[in-house]
Amino acid sequence: MPASIDPATGYRHYDTSQVRTAEIIRRFRALDMPVPEVKAVLAAPDPAARNALVAAHLRRMESQLDRTRQAVGTLRELLDPSSARPPVDVRFRSVPALRVPAISATVRRGEVDVWWRTALDELYGALRAAGVAPAGPPGGLYEPALFADDEGRATLFVPADADVPPAGRVVMTEVPPAELAVTVHAGPHAEAGRTYAELGTYVAERLLAADGPVRENYLVGGRETDDESRWRTEICWPVLAVAAG
Repeated sequence: MPASIDPATGYRHYDTSQVRTAEIIRRFRALDMPVPEVKAVLAAPDPAARNALVAAHLRRMESQLDRTRQAVGTLRELLDPSSARPPVDVRFRSVPALRVPAISATVRRGEVDVWWRTALDELYGALRAAGVAPAGPPGGLYEPALFADDEGRATLFVPADADVPPAGRVVMTEVPPAELAVTVHAGPHAEAGRTYAELGTYVAERLLAADGPVRENYLVGGRETDDESRWRTEICWPVLAVAAG
């Protein structure tokens, strides 16, 4: 707050005791820190609390920088065909209906990562509490609207040896049967957009696309290794039944 405001001109006057605060505000705003967070930093009760707030903002900036670098890499591949990856390897698969413990919600595209992590932890927690073992890798269902309109229905599930009692957001759900075109994405989830584009193009060019959610099966992920280059995710696009025949 300025020390005073000229009622005639609206000019803001600051005294020398406010210079340091003004400089702190300017620096944090230059780092895209939202105004409410700047206020929280200035009002922090001690250095530890203040440093925790600043560190959290830096982590968000680093995450955004990683996403920007990945997007730049994808655009470069699109602009330079010579740098393109080998053609996508597609297999067809028919999957039966599956009864699984699951968490479903309507989520925004920018919130999927956080929702996915918390939902997966909650699912495995429910299995442990019920004394039920997983019967396969976790999977997800994602409505096309999530990609086209930036908001849609998402379901995360873990195959299990037995039914799990309802707990929190976890309920038993039936995943419907489907015919799928399947390829494997190698690497971080944040870079899966390229694999999605390649698989979607493969399906569209062959006029195979069918209605239904896209599926993902998380064969290797953060629960198995911290090395994201070793992560493996099956991306499964719904196709016409004749395609898998």
